[in-house]
Amino acid sequence: MSDKLHEKFPHVVLIHYSEIGLKGANRKTFERQLAKNINRTLKGVLDTPLKQIYGRFVIPLPDEFRWEPIQNRLSKVIGLAHYSLAVVLPQNMETICQVAAEVMERMDFQSFRVTVRRIQKKFPMNSDKIAAEVGAAIQKVTGKRVDLKNPEATCFVDIVEDMALLYTVKYPGIRGLPVGSSEQAVSLLSSGIDSPVASWKIMTRGVHLTFVHFHSAPYTSPASINNTKRLVEVLTQYQLTSRLYCIPFLEVQQHIMMNASPAYRVVLYRRSMLRMAQQIATQLKVPALVTGESIGQVASQTLTNIRVISEVAELPILRPLSGSEKEEIIRLAREIGTYDISIEPYEDCCSLFVPQHPVTKANLDSVHQMEEKMELLPLEKKAVESAEVFTFKFPPGENGS
Repeated sequence: MSDKLHEKFPHVVLIHYSEIGLKGANRKTFERQLAKNINRTLKGVLDTPLKQIYGRFVIPLPDEFRWEPIQNRLSKVIGLAHYSLAVVLPQNMETICQVAAEVMERMDFQSFRVTVRRIQKKFPMNSDKIAAEVGAAIQKVTGKRVDLKNPEATCFVDIVEDMALLYTVKYPGIRGLPVGSSEQAVSLLSSGIDSPVASWKIMTRGVHLTFVHFHSAPYTSPASINNTKRLVEVLTQYQLTSRLYCIPFLEVQQHIMMNASPAYRVVLYRRSMLRMAQQIATQLKVPALVTGESIGQVASQTLTNIRVISEVAELPILRPLSGSEKEEIIRLAREIGTYDISIEPYEDCCSLFVPQHPVTKANLDSVHQMEEKMELLPLEKKAVESAEVFTFKFPPGENGS
């Protein structure tokens, strides 16, 4: 057996996608968007040209490369089914068997299988015969048993175009649709746990988000704004560019507090927030809003209150967490990297001037009567015009990792 035979051959990043492969006539548009997102995400870490092969992308690797930063970046790309570090081999069975045996010999396992996908149908052997021959070579060198149903290790071989790609690990991707392929929306973002997760879930459907955050400075500390900026930095890793509108909410809150029933304050706060978020969406010509509401989680999120709050919105409101329980939301927050920021101490604007017993089934007529006695619209317009706008970009620098 040739020592380190596989190290004599070039390596590539092999990327598979799934859902966008089903898009029919629109497939090429989705593929172009995904390729663009991959290239931008890898900028400064891997800048070699991406090549498209049916149902997958291949990115050649230089002779000297670091897999960890590449893997870290790819783990943030929405739209990938899985990705691998693969060896590029000639379509020669002797070479494929030799390299497969050497690669597998260095791994720790007791059982294995060989999985072959023969995209290049001109190759003279079918997938089953290739797998049998490669498996026999591996078994001869390692002495390990074949297990087709529940193997501890798998040797993958893709026969495609004029090459064979050999790899042993499939790193799971986020799947979904590439960000930028499904228009835009405005997301109402607090510095808590739920709304960042809701934003991320909508991103996985290809939607690019603009974020709106409401704060009550100077009555509250800067922690809410700072934590929200950090959350947007994390979320920007998934959509590459972001804008955050930080809207001063204090005057609106004080006006509501002085002119409305205490039990209705939170409902009125939420209605006001939706009106202002819709102003931003209208300015940006964005067709939808996103919130992190989960049915029954807090008093403002009963079905009756959601209906009363939503009445002010002319745009559709997307609520991806509406049927999720808290543990599921926390699990996702940990996975996407927002949880540790979200649990840091902060004063949320909605925790200011909150009554001890908020209404759980708000009466819409009562809400209308209260709002008719107030002058909320000029205050909301002023707040939106006073918003600070922050921009975010990922990667932050060409040489970042």
